[in-house]
Amino acid sequence: MIHPHIAAHKHSSLQRKLDRNIPLEQKLALIHEAIKRHSPHIHRIAVALYSKKTDQLSTFLYSSSEKSPLLNYSIKLEEVPSLQVVARQGEPRVLNDLAIQSAKPGLHSRRLLAHGYHASLTYPVYHDDTLFGFIFFNSRQKNVFTPALLDLLNLFSQVVASQIIRETTFVHTMTAAIRTAQNITRHKDEETGCHLQRMAHYSRLIAAALAEQNKFNDEFIEYIHLFAPMHDIGKIAIPDHILSKPGKLDPDEFDMIKGHSGIGREIIDNMVKEFAFSGFLHIEMLRNIVEFHHEALDGSGYPHGLKGAEIPIEARICAVADIFDALTNQRPYKPAWSNEKACAVLLEMAEAGKLDRDCVQALVGNMEKVREIQAHFAEEPENS
Repeated sequence: MIHPHIAAHKHSSLQRKLDRNIPLEQKLALIHEAIKRHSPHIHRIAVALYSKKTDQLSTFLYSSSEKSPLLNYSIKLEEVPSLQVVARQGEPRVLNDLAIQSAKPGLHSRRLLAHGYHASLTYPVYHDDTLFGFIFFNSRQKNVFTPALLDLLNLFSQVVASQIIRETTFVHTMTAAIRTAQNITRHKDEETGCHLQRMAHYSRLIAAALAEQNKFNDEFIEYIHLFAPMHDIGKIAIPDHILSKPGKLDPDEFDMIKGHSGIGREIIDNMVKEFAFSGFLHIEMLRNIVEFHHEALDGSGYPHGLKGAEIPIEARICAVADIFDALTNQRPYKPAWSNEKACAVLLEMAEAGKLDRDCVQALVGNMEKVREIQAHFAEEPENS
């Protein structure tokens, strides 16, 4: 067993490295390397985040020498009884022989076994007395998780958890500040909370479907989900009578509407400066979504008339998600359209070179999941 003083020294040295401004994925890799110096048989570390609002458990980060057996994967916690037990008991779960100890192995265990992993250790992670997610340690050898190793991994699991919680809390603080501004003026616009939630989940759905061909990792998918609802923050500066106008906008009014993208970028830049968000590595993704989500692939969009690949992929994804939700819900100037009619219009826009064809196909090809999102985040009927 490692002497406590040696472990504490190594932990301090690792913490200094983790304090650097590097992506979470690299931080997890540093922690993994530190673990392997003590135990070379920990072949994989993975983190999944939990959303209490949707009961959804989603892959977020992993570190291993090979591709993870579970990428861009999401499942409801209610469908994983074994993890429900871990969450409820608040204690780590040790499976030193997955094949034997998983009497009815679920998808997670089956994929681990198929990729040659034979032992698993699961830690539940809590933040503010609420389930935050899980950390998984996996080995290709059986009977790896001895009491001595469990003591060591308990220490490292706390390091992993603190890094994940610190960064995601930072993101939630930043997005909460922006949402506060949106909430103050929500009566000005048609963008209800349900619209923003649907649009965020559509964006995640599209990003997950395109992950393999675009080499998106789970971290990218999670952040596009978090940032998508911020896309129209600039509309807080647009007069009420223009936002809620039931008829067609005149040219001057439309020019004013088009200004919201630039205003949104200014708001984000000011917040980055005032709240010291500049150190956050994913801030550029938020800027891109806010500023470029009305650009069109053929150059006919605004505010800069960007074309094709000049438009960041996160903005192209959010554009499709935003337009689809606008079409399928009532607005001051139009009734709600059916999913089928909205999909037909999206496909026409992709064919005409307005929208990213892959992004449109990713949404249109997953209509069952789209309907689940619509059912979960349905608008409340207005009081008569």
